[in-house]
Amino acid sequence: MTPRARLAMSSDFLEAYAILPRSQQRKVRTLITQFAADPTSPGLNYEPIQAADNLRSLRIDRSYRAIVLKPERGSVHLMLWADKHDEAYEWARRHHCRVHPETGALQIYEPQEASETADSATVAQQVAAPSGPFAALKARQLRRLGVPEAMLPEVLDLDGEAALDAIQKRLPLEAYEALFLYLAGDSYEDLIRDRETPDRKVDTDDIAKALERMESRGRFVVVDNEMELEEVLNAPLEKWRVFLHPSQRRLVERGWNGPVRVLGGAGTGKTVVAMHRARWLARTLPEGVRVLFITFTRNLAADIESNLRSICSPEEMARIEVTNLDRWVHGFLRRRNYDFRIVYDRARAPWNDLWRQALEQKDPGLELSEAFYEDELNQIVLAHGITTEAEYLRVSRVGRGTPLRRAQRARAWPVFEDYRLNLSLQGGKEMDDAYRAAADLLADDRSGIGYAAAIVDEAQDMGAQAYRLLRTLIPEGPDDLFIVGDGHQRIFGRSRVVLGRCGIRIVGRSRKLRLNYRTTEETRTWAVRLMDGREIDDLDGGRDDQKGFKSLTHGPAPQVLSFDSREEQAAFIARWLGALAEKGESLRNTCLVARTRTERNRLRQAMEDAGVPAVVLGKNLPDDAGGDAVRLATMHRVKGLEFDRVIMASVNKGLVPLPQAIRDPADDSAREWAETEERALVYVAATRARKELLVLAHGTASPYVQADAGAEAAS
Repeated sequence: MTPRARLAMSSDFLEAYAILPRSQQRKVRTLITQFAADPTSPGLNYEPIQAADNLRSLRIDRSYRAIVLKPERGSVHLMLWADKHDEAYEWARRHHCRVHPETGALQIYEPQEASETADSATVAQQVAAPSGPFAALKARQLRRLGVPEAMLPEVLDLDGEAALDAIQKRLPLEAYEALFLYLAGDSYEDLIRDRETPDRKVDTDDIAKALERMESRGRFVVVDNEMELEEVLNAPLEKWRVFLHPSQRRLVERGWNGPVRVLGGAGTGKTVVAMHRARWLARTLPEGVRVLFITFTRNLAADIESNLRSICSPEEMARIEVTNLDRWVHGFLRRRNYDFRIVYDRARAPWNDLWRQALEQKDPGLELSEAFYEDELNQIVLAHGITTEAEYLRVSRVGRGTPLRRAQRARAWPVFEDYRLNLSLQGGKEMDDAYRAAADLLADDRSGIGYAAAIVDEAQDMGAQAYRLLRTLIPEGPDDLFIVGDGHQRIFGRSRVVLGRCGIRIVGRSRKLRLNYRTTEETRTWAVRLMDGREIDDLDGGRDDQKGFKSLTHGPAPQVLSFDSREEQAAFIARWLGALAEKGESLRNTCLVARTRTERNRLRQAMEDAGVPAVVLGKNLPDDAGGDAVRLATMHRVKGLEFDRVIMASVNKGLVPLPQAIRDPADDSAREWAETEERALVYVAATRARKELLVLAHGTASPYVQADAGAEAAS
């Protein structure tokens, strides 16, 4: 009886499958099932390809072929590509699929024709006297970074980043990533720090062993049964569910000796890494303990939980609790019989009256504005957990623009003391104080706490008291805290945090993701310019920047268009979306984004009036991918989501930046902070786009985009 074949699929194969006509997609499913059952069946037309190494073709139908790697031994066959007959054969002739003899990873690459048949002696002669930017690296070091032997001469002949980008698609991803980071300034030692090292000589014929390595699993998935096959083929473009790029997987699937901080710009896959880390912990931690997945807002928690369910089994999900921190604290304190209401918005009744009463205690001789007192309450008193005048007199105020001597602090303190006292009498508690109360309770009694680890997403939006609570909630130890964030995306008004001062020591366990897998380089570059000159922190007392970041995809430059009126803008959007639908594109892959809910609702009405189906992304609910309708969201709501196309509309002066957000700052430092947050909002919205970004304004464009704005031609 013919043994059943094991199948693995490459990410390239899934991309090719996704764009096949539906009739051919159905035939591919049937073909794979038949091939796995009996790879020797004559009806499959399993044939060698001339001048294509060990690759074979499978007949999908009269016009289409699948390309398969036939193993030298063993039963694992690799599905590599699918296309029309001639194109599929041409792909097979250009590409190699081999186990790298140094790293043990299975690679697909496309060497120059002259290098395809080069033997070791020829390669050695070609690399003997390199002169380019990689000349300082030895051939053995380049091999260890994943460069295939046949591509060593090409790599050593490169003269810079542009030349490297020109061969990006022909290199294995881990090799391109390492070479790019080397050009960006990383040392060879940094590049190999977290890489797998084979413990013995690599058997280049052992495909099954190669597929177990992290680098291989960044582009191959083994399919062991029909259920797994259906799961993979039903969502071939949502590759994040299946594949992690090597730099991401090295963060996920390993033990850490303590807290880990992962930084990365928008699109580098931080949340994907966090979700896969939660899944890995759920699989590997001892029975009886759980993983807490914390993010900042209910919206993000709902989206993340929905996505986790798509990659986790029910048993794994039962061990992962996904929530936003405020909700967790509220529930915990209720269970501990703390009966009070949490202040989420001090400007709303009844809390606004209490704050106004407290401001009546201002010392007129200090000549401090109301905005100053509010910022001081948020960034110093609450953020540092100050409860007494003595503590306030001693606390560091580094970063505050207005200096206060001890005597001045003593005169300012009655405002904060009065507000706290009256708030307590009314049964209210500021969120930071609620965090502190929860931490105090946990320090005395940890009964009922079954968490062994916590994942923290959108770390930049959480304050010091939140991290002190998390440190108390999850005692220090191996794999305790996994923290991902990006200071460039801080959009919720939180003060900067130094993790080390919160008891979270990350020395030696700080990593950065620098390859953007979502946003095109053109969109990324445009968005990053919004933050030029802004001081961004790294969540631990240092500075962060966007140096050495790169997108792996390219597309059209963002369009920035200005219209005379709101009506002209709406008419353009309706025409643009209509043209998209006529080309067969689903509108649900486009999001229309506005700065405020009011402006979002105006756009929704305009779309409905124009007959364009539109759906508003609900509060505290995940995006429902069903329904062929354009999505509408505020800049805050779109955080954590991604779409093929994003239209940022009404990016007007007087709306972006929002006057209320930067009006009457306490001082120049506060104004700078507010401006940075408003720019971060636009940066966040822009980087939700995978393929295309439109930025529209009517009347006078926002100063953030005026330099790029062009008049829309009449049509």
